[in-house]
Amino acid sequence: MAPNERPQERLEKQGATALSDTELLAMLLRSGSKGGDVLSLSARLIAEAQSLAGLLTWSKEDFCRLKGIGKIKALQLITVMEVARRILSQADKGPLPFDSPEHVHRYFLPIASGLEVEKFWVLCLNRKNYLIRHFEITSGTASNSLVHPREVFREAIRLSASSIIAVHNHPSGDPSPSAADIKITRQLKKASDIVQIELLDHIILGTASRDPSNRGYYSFRDASIL
Repeated sequence: MAPNERPQERLEKQGATALSDTELLAMLLRSGSKGGDVLSLSARLIAEAQSLAGLLTWSKEDFCRLKGIGKIKALQLITVMEVARRILSQADKGPLPFDSPEHVHRYFLPIASGLEVEKFWVLCLNRKNYLIRHFEITSGTASNSLVHPREVFREAIRLSASSIIAVHNHPSGDPSPSAADIKITRQLKKASDIVQIELLDHIILGTASRDPSNRGYYSFRDASIL
């Protein structure tokens, strides 16, 4: 590789944004394996995880499965991924109203990324749509997660919330709603009318690469189902 094409030289001259995901990861790894260069090792890591973000959920054992990554290097990578997760989790801690599905999606990125089971959460909001607190309601298998309206609204009633946003993930990555998703959304809407706590939206989390709309989430409000 010519000197002006090496990641380190390009990083110094052009900045981090000029590097690809593979090159950025190579800068962390520093060295490859016997018979393989560091860029090839980085490319294999990203391919195994399906994306750079997929590495956020990897364990030491996951990293060590790849030839060229030992215990020390695996622990260093886990540390970097944990720093990234904490930055993501703190990015939306400020007093921002939950007034768009994009905001909800960003908020849940560090929470839902890489989950292999379906989970259901509820965001309890005040009258100006600021977050009071969010709760995990259920955690199911990869193909089934049941929720009952009384479980969704129990904490909202206790906290005197003015409105809620229901959120769940699809481990497959495709956020397109199933028949069961549409059914529970309609049940939640009926319950919200009864308890007079508005259901602002029901958002399904997925990944942009597997989302037909390339957004990484589905909003029932945007789809005019709510």
